[in-house]
Amino acid sequence: MHVDLVAGTLALAALWLILCRHLSSEWSLNEQYNYGWFVPFFALYLFWLRWGDRPQTESRKSKVESKKRLQFAIAVAALVLLLLLPLRLFEIANPDWRPLGWLHAFCVVTLTLALIWYVGGRPWLRHFAFPVGFILVAVPWISPIEQPIVEGLMRLVASAAAEAVSLFGIPAQVQGNLVRLPHGLVGVNEACSGVRSLQTSLMIGLFFGELKRLSILQRIGLVAGAIGIALVANFFRALFLVWIAATRNLSEVDRWHNFAGYGIVALVFLGSLLLANAFAKSGYRLKVNGSRGAEDGGERSENTGLTTDNNEQVTVNSAANHSSIRLPTAYVLTALFWVVAVEFAAAGWYRAHEGNLVAQANWTVRWDELNPPPREIKIAEGVRQTLRFDEGREVVWQTSAPETSSVNYGFFFRWNPGSSSVLRARAHRPDICLPSAGWKQISDRGIEEIFLRANLPLPIRRSTFRNERGFLAHAFFVLQEDRLNPREERPDLRLSNGAQPDWSFVGRCRTVRQGIRNLGQQVLELIILTPAEIDDAGAEQQFVKILNQIVVPTTAASKD
Repeated sequence: MHVDLVAGTLALAALWLILCRHLSSEWSLNEQYNYGWFVPFFALYLFWLRWGDRPQTESRKSKVESKKRLQFAIAVAALVLLLLLPLRLFEIANPDWRPLGWLHAFCVVTLTLALIWYVGGRPWLRHFAFPVGFILVAVPWISPIEQPIVEGLMRLVASAAAEAVSLFGIPAQVQGNLVRLPHGLVGVNEACSGVRSLQTSLMIGLFFGELKRLSILQRIGLVAGAIGIALVANFFRALFLVWIAATRNLSEVDRWHNFAGYGIVALVFLGSLLLANAFAKSGYRLKVNGSRGAEDGGERSENTGLTTDNNEQVTVNSAANHSSIRLPTAYVLTALFWVVAVEFAAAGWYRAHEGNLVAQANWTVRWDELNPPPREIKIAEGVRQTLRFDEGREVVWQTSAPETSSVNYGFFFRWNPGSSSVLRARAHRPDICLPSAGWKQISDRGIEEIFLRANLPLPIRRSTFRNERGFLAHAFFVLQEDRLNPREERPDLRLSNGAQPDWSFVGRCRTVRQGIRNLGQQVLELIILTPAEIDDAGAEQQFVKILNQIVVPTTAASKD
């Protein structure tokens, strides 16, 4: 293989690997996009199939035309590659900002298609456009599009499930996305509403449509059918879970919830496959550059006739034509150097701002050390979507000592280095969450460093809230980064009460300008609900006792 092809392959491979690495955090943290791990392999497989019957490269009638094609391809590549540097700077500080994922994906797809167009012209561009653009189905939807669909489907499915169980004599009322039953509430979350399988079915429908080389209209019909299967199946899933909750008990819902979800994915897969086969057998296969696709059975001829836009008959490339692919060596080597340089420059920018990092004491939380043992609470889907933590637990337990009788809620969230923006941990604080639940803040005693066993220091922010019934919520909040940047002002602990972190473009630009990225952080929050008779000093004494039970020193390796 020539130097130009090796360098071009390495440059493209690096671009695609960087893109998939960026998107993979969403694929790992968000169950809604778990299917994204399969998409790059599916795209590569579809490209390989297309490579086997690719058309002949478009002839270049003159040196002037060849020069213009090269100039246009270089202009597109230069624009994309120059955009790559600020894009990577923003991604490192804001890996969870979804518009960046779309911009990054469009840049990589555009550059790949520009290279394909330069090598093979319009026949190659049309031939390879789908497998190259297939990666877009794995890019998370931006919130202004996703949220209305999520909320609308949740309410729709909840209403339909409530109406259906009412037909069987089970009283049910709808409250938003909740179904109130005689024994309690059943929530219709993103999974039950069909949003997860909706996006998965979109990917499956597009994949089978390309695999069978269906026509455009047939592909649209296949995707619509896959989505329809997903929505109908999720309605029956929600109905089944509501029926389980009504006829048995609410604990049974959790037992069957995930099993039903996996069943729906399998149903969508099989249903889409059957639809694709039915469309393929109808005989109207996709015409590739004017010719009828392969007949059923999947065999392709190496000499199939193809037609260009100029109605000139050409043939599928021969082995001799395959070896004639050439790229401008100097430009390709420059692109490869730039891709590597961008990664080093982006990482170097943040390292330059992290010269005086201070390592913090390593610790974690062991809720099972509590006495009495706590009860696990399932973290709400909305909280997961907002915080996007790598590790998280929520528990509740009750203490019944005469002088300190209380109900206690504990939260612990962990963000691994680089998995999200530093802003995520700063969005979950008592002064934001409790007022939204009807509590009024009556004191803020600031931050005090408490030393636990093994001389472990924890900076605790302490505040107190009261509700309409006169009960007090003594809140204790700890946010600690694995390595502290002394030049950062730590706005998380200095924000005025109830103030959210700055999620705006200006706020995200500030984190990039100051070179602030997530180096690993965690949050511990304890809420002690007590009668009004228990003062702040008594609550703090109980809090320190709890801390000494649950906080355990660790090594940095064990945390990661």
